[in-house]
Amino acid sequence: MNVSSIVVQVKPENYENVKEAFEKDGVCDYHFGDVEKGKMIVTIEGENVDEEIKKLVSIQKTPGVIAADMM
Repeated sequence: MNVSSIVVQVKPENYENVKEAFEKDGVCDYHFGDVEKGKMIVTIEGENVDEEIKKLVSIQKTPGVIAADMM
């Protein structure tokens, strides 16, 4: 099992909507963030790297997400 953290960048006005979308779809786990800066930290889990990449792409395609990168 792999676990990776992802830094997600959003516009501050979209922060809550993106956070709710993540919590609803269950692709990742939200941990914390800074609404004013529009940054949040989430984690994903996968059986292998391919599964993690699919989840990362899903996060990147979430409406309101500007960028999402593994750290």
